[in-house]
Amino acid sequence: MATASVLIVDDEIEFSAAIAERMINRGLTADTAESGMQALEMLKGKSYDAIILDMAMPEMDGFETLKQMLEFDKDLQIIFLTGQATVQKGVEAVKLGAVDFMEKPADIATLIGKITEAQQKKVQLFEENLQNKMSDILKKKGW
Repeated sequence: MATASVLIVDDEIEFSAAIAERMINRGLTADTAESGMQALEMLKGKSYDAIILDMAMPEMDGFETLKQMLEFDKDLQIIFLTGQATVQKGVEAVKLGAVDFMEKPADIATLIGKITEAQQKKVQLFEENLQNKMSDILKKKGW
């Protein structure tokens, strides 16, 4: 499988830079965004296999960012990573569409495992969407 591409969204610049560096050292590609708005802009120009999203950010929190990201692309694989974890917040995040929820500081091996799962899910969703498009074309053409 190709190298996973990850977007890390966290207002704690030093933290996101450190996580990105650790991912790059393990063969992934990683970009960082300091806010939900910046992340949304970055999604317009690049596709990511997984998005690591902080919950508590100024201006637009992780929940609002998650909602807007999924409006942009319902198949995005978003993993919440937060220092303010509660079971209730984790359940809410998953109900809104996050694929997982982890507490800071996250074990990098576990996080990379979740990124790999997200990458595989994204490929599966892409293939399913492509198959559906092909079926629709065949139906329209009457083949």
